[in-house]
Amino acid sequence: MFQLCRPRGGRALLGLRLLRGPPGPARPVSYRPLRKVLVANRGEIAIRVFRACTELGIRTVAVYSEQDTGQMHRQKADEAYLVGRGLPPVQAYLHIPDIIRVAQENEVDAIHPGYGFLSERADFAQACLDAGVRFVGPRPDVVRKMGDKVEARAIAIAAGVPVVPGTPSPVSALAEAQDFAARVGFPVILKAAHGGGGRGMRVVRAPQQSQPSGAPNPESGRTPKLGSWRENFSRATSEALAAFGNGDLFVEKFIERPRHIEVQILGDCHGNVVHLYERDCSVQRRHQKVVEIAPAARLPPELRARLADDAVRLARQVGYENAGTVEFLVDQSGDYYFIEVNSRLQVEHTVTEEITDVDLVHAQLQVAAGRSLPELGLQQERIRVNGCAIQCRVTTEDPARGFQPDTGRIEVFRSGEGMGIRLDGASAFQGALISPHYDSLLVKVVAHGPDQPAAAAKMSRALAEFRIRGVKTNIPFLQNVLAHPQFLAGAADTQFIDENPELFHLRPGQNRAQKLLHYLGHVMVNGPSTPLPVKAKAALVEPTPPPVPMGAPPAGLRAVLQREGPGGFARALRAHRGLLLTDTTFRDAHQSLLATRVRTRDLARVAPFVAHALSPLCSMETWGGATFDVAMRFLHECPWERLRELRRLVPNIPFQMLLRGANAVGYTNYPDNVVHRFCEVAVANGMDIFRVFDALNYVPNLLLGVEAAGNAGAVVEAALSYTGNVADPTRTKYSLDYYLGLARELVAAGTHVLCIKDMAGLLTPAAARLLVGALREQHPEVPLHVHTHDTAGAGVASMLAAAQAGADVVDVAVDAMSGMTSQPSMGAVVACARGTPLDTGIDLERVFEYSEYWEAARGLYAAFDCTATMKSGNADVYENEIPGGQYTNLHFQAHAMGLGHKFKEVKKAYTEANKLLGDLIKVTPTSKVVGDLAQFMVQNGLSREEAEARADELSFPLSVVEFLQGHIGVPPGGFPEPFRSRVLKELPRVEGRPGASLPPLDFEALSRELGARHGAPPSPEELLSAALYPKVYDEFRTFSSTFGPVACLGTRLFLEGPTIAEEFEVELERGKTLHIKALALGDLNAAGQREVFFELNGQLRSILVRDTQALKEMHVHPKAEKGAKGQVGAPMPGEVVEVRVKEGATVAKGDPLCVLSAMKMETVVTAPVAGKVTKVHVRPGLSLEGEDLIAVIE
Repeated sequence: MFQLCRPRGGRALLGLRLLRGPPGPARPVSYRPLRKVLVANRGEIAIRVFRACTELGIRTVAVYSEQDTGQMHRQKADEAYLVGRGLPPVQAYLHIPDIIRVAQENEVDAIHPGYGFLSERADFAQACLDAGVRFVGPRPDVVRKMGDKVEARAIAIAAGVPVVPGTPSPVSALAEAQDFAARVGFPVILKAAHGGGGRGMRVVRAPQQSQPSGAPNPESGRTPKLGSWRENFSRATSEALAAFGNGDLFVEKFIERPRHIEVQILGDCHGNVVHLYERDCSVQRRHQKVVEIAPAARLPPELRARLADDAVRLARQVGYENAGTVEFLVDQSGDYYFIEVNSRLQVEHTVTEEITDVDLVHAQLQVAAGRSLPELGLQQERIRVNGCAIQCRVTTEDPARGFQPDTGRIEVFRSGEGMGIRLDGASAFQGALISPHYDSLLVKVVAHGPDQPAAAAKMSRALAEFRIRGVKTNIPFLQNVLAHPQFLAGAADTQFIDENPELFHLRPGQNRAQKLLHYLGHVMVNGPSTPLPVKAKAALVEPTPPPVPMGAPPAGLRAVLQREGPGGFARALRAHRGLLLTDTTFRDAHQSLLATRVRTRDLARVAPFVAHALSPLCSMETWGGATFDVAMRFLHECPWERLRELRRLVPNIPFQMLLRGANAVGYTNYPDNVVHRFCEVAVANGMDIFRVFDALNYVPNLLLGVEAAGNAGAVVEAALSYTGNVADPTRTKYSLDYYLGLARELVAAGTHVLCIKDMAGLLTPAAARLLVGALREQHPEVPLHVHTHDTAGAGVASMLAAAQAGADVVDVAVDAMSGMTSQPSMGAVVACARGTPLDTGIDLERVFEYSEYWEAARGLYAAFDCTATMKSGNADVYENEIPGGQYTNLHFQAHAMGLGHKFKEVKKAYTEANKLLGDLIKVTPTSKVVGDLAQFMVQNGLSREEAEARADELSFPLSVVEFLQGHIGVPPGGFPEPFRSRVLKELPRVEGRPGASLPPLDFEALSRELGARHGAPPSPEELLSAALYPKVYDEFRTFSSTFGPVACLGTRLFLEGPTIAEEFEVELERGKTLHIKALALGDLNAAGQREVFFELNGQLRSILVRDTQALKEMHVHPKAEKGAKGQVGAPMPGEVVEVRVKEGATVAKGDPLCVLSAMKMETVVTAPVAGKVTKVHVRPGLSLEGEDLIAVIE
């Protein structure tokens, strides 16, 4: 006697246990125990069968293709043998003689076909019997009848089961299909005659296919148009042939919006047939099931009974044995139609097992051995439904790209488990290689609960626990399905996915840890991602910020600004007793000394101390200027996030930034509305004061910046860009009257504060007293703010002189970041003013603590430190007039270009170049113009006279040409002639303000473009970053999506990467810390990659990194460049089946270029633009990776 076994946990397995007791009825003569079973399949279904065999004491045999040598199913079997040597991957599992040979050579009793491949091939079932091997499935004649969709229809009709109108026999010619459609009307569906699973299916909605169909494009939300009749017929035939070895099709009337309900049946060789209730498989795309549910929700009991009865009657009609599925379409009115019988085990058999406690594979094996269903305890009245089960197929497909299959190596795999969750998988483990040759199924997740909402909740929780890295998966899409009200209500039909485009609004996974490992590995293999000017190692120890008291920081001048507005703030500056300071340490100081490479991380660590200890500051210069684009370009940080983070940490001190007039924070001209929008968004993110300047003091450019900052509600600090020497009566171009006149225009324009911006440190104490005194006398109510650089070493004296002459605020940098090309020393100014009417109110001890932090922090940036090549300042700046930040950069550049020993000549050439250009105010970007011309002259051995004499034949730097054209503005006194005319010749000239002629930027159009490109609408900040620096922003987005939040890394790790065996921590956010150890660096592989090994939170992780230097010496298929519209990249990994174009051909947008096959699905790659095909990079049979270049279209 046999009993249904319930192992621990209460779930019934149809395990057969011999009970001691009175003997039962005699066994049927046909009973023959199975001792060894071969599974003619791969992956999770092979493992599923092996497990059942092991539980029943049956030995197992696996077969595998040459491509599957590393697959788990061959390791789970007792024995494993290669089949299909030399054949393509799929064909190996379709090679019947080889499989039969393995079975005979190894004394196999039975072959289980699994699903797919040979499972519905009658010739395979017959070959098994002919070889004396039992086939775990129906008899060959039943497989043939049920596998032939047309004959199955005839049997259903004979059994009185309603059917969908269709062709009476398979069609092999397009004309036959068209004739049928003409008779019954559209839409119709083409279906493979010898298999299922969605392979070889195409819907044709109209004779010319003018109507759209199919799944909506997740990027556009629009539904794509299908191809022509001929294209659909060809693709369906090709897919059917690849998947089932037979390309025959049949054609049916397509039922709109049905539910797909299938009934599980089980028969034995004694004439018994039972059903195990139904499954709802309506959630599907491309006719492939995505989510399956048992039992079907909202199915009237009477309809449920009729479906089950018809399924059993149909099975009895043909004498069905073993497991199978009868599939129906149920329309909106409750009518149903038979569509097919799957004479095999289904992928979704798991949900039936969960709700009935019947192990279907056990039952299959026992039936094949000759047991009857009553012997197995499977009488219809004893089969009951318990709760609800849902199965999700987790696949390596990318829903954001039309479910294109993804391939590669699984770098991380962590599953979701727990009560009510079952996992059936095979390739789901770290290090597994997902190939393009087979189905994309990774793991089946089954959740069981008392009802559908409860099962869905368990499933959602389990999917959220999954961590799969290295390949894309459909998990985000599945999570959207499970959360959708229509699904939870049990109301989904086969159009559910098509009609709910919001399912494609996917929440991207963060994948932060793995991305950071990729970044670290990239640096270890290829060196720093940020170019290092000199070979100097960063300090090993990060600086420790000074202690900060608990609680909020003291109130500062920002409270006055917020309470009284910009006007009140300006009055407060004038009324203040003592000298106010602006700290430039967070911006201009490190720009001058460290090439703007200081990271937000190191600024944020000391920011709370500044808020508490230096609250009397007038302001902090924290943003703008060169730091904006450098943050994205070299530090891979968002500049807006820097501003917000610093604002959060320093709520009490006003923030100040540089605004380059009409150039905003860029180096070119922008439409006026861009400058205005930038100022508005900067204020919204925490900016308070805009120091507006123009490199030429060109008033029209200045006025635009003043207006934009003022309209944004900020404090406007208009700057007089200073050069020359107002105390020298022989220097007449930039005289005292010149600056007083400019100041009158700026005050009239509404500036709240006047600034003297001395970028080169030329303002001597005498000049400071003269200029500041005159401005104070002319504008007694306007606050004066002075900025200088300490290149000559006289900065402190000049600032004190300016203060004594009436300046309200001066710029300083903390001691460790001051001097040389930076600002004067904060500590020196505080100490010199202490106890005098200029007392700053700042505690000198706190300045020392602040400086100690920066002295240590500076060691992290040794590769960028100006002291690597420059050991002191130099008073020759009074002659060459090189701005502080540029002085540093020129020094670096001269050494990088091998001109370090000629730096004196470079400085001399700078003086000559300035004279050649008419004696400019040298501030970004004019300073760059002079510097480029100087280096051009040194490299070419040109004197000023020679450069001027040969101006019409030399190819000057672009920056020089554009300046002479008028792209920056008009310099005081006009352009130098005849030099300008000789350089420009016939080139166009810009008249007036350069940006005035630019049309307004269409922000809405740019937002749509960015949303389409990146999959989500941009924030106001992202929109402006793209408007100001489109290429830099795109590269920043690409970098961030590839390497994650690198801002979390310590600065040394960010710049240089870890050393082997180094252990370190990375804090992703509060309460989430990664513990990482760098273990090893592997050798170069054939693909030009190195494997880098880490330990992450105690677990081994490895990643593959392309060695960029090695790749230059290897032949690697080129990639399509992102953003290059004429470059067509492979939308997914796969094999080229067919090439449809030749080089030189002219194509229209949408014309087919080639056909790719991956995981038994074929995709036609079409031309994204119209044009001429200049290069074809593929051929039939070539295997491609995602984004591999297919063709170039001009």
